[in-house]
Amino acid sequence: MDMDDTSEYGEEPPNLRFLRVLVTVLTATMIAGVVIIIALIVIRYGGKDEFTLPDGIALPEGAEVSAFTKGRGWWAVVTEDQQILIYDAGTGELRQSVQVTAD
Repeated sequence: MDMDDTSEYGEEPPNLRFLRVLVTVLTATMIAGVVIIIALIVIRYGGKDEFTLPDGIALPEGAEVSAFTKGRGWWAVVTEDQQILIYDAGTGELRQSVQVTAD
C-alpha cells in the first residue's frame, strides 16, 4: 500500500491546506526574525570598544574604591564611605564630590 495514495482518504480538505501554508509562512517569518535580531546585535556590539580606563586617579587620603563608572567626558568613583567622586576624563582632575546619605 502506497502512503501517497490519496484515493483512500480522499482529497485534502482546504482548511488543512491553508493551515499547512500558514505554519510554513510563520516558520519562515520566525527564522527571518531571529536572523535579523542576531544581525542587529552583531552590528551594534561588533564595533570598536571605546571604553578606556584611566591610567590613575588621585583619591583623597584614606578613600577605598567601592565602584567605578564612566560617562561622556567624566569618570565616577564611589568610595566605601558613601562618597561619589566625579573626575574629568580628559585631565583627570576632580570635578565634583557628592556625599550620599542613607534615609
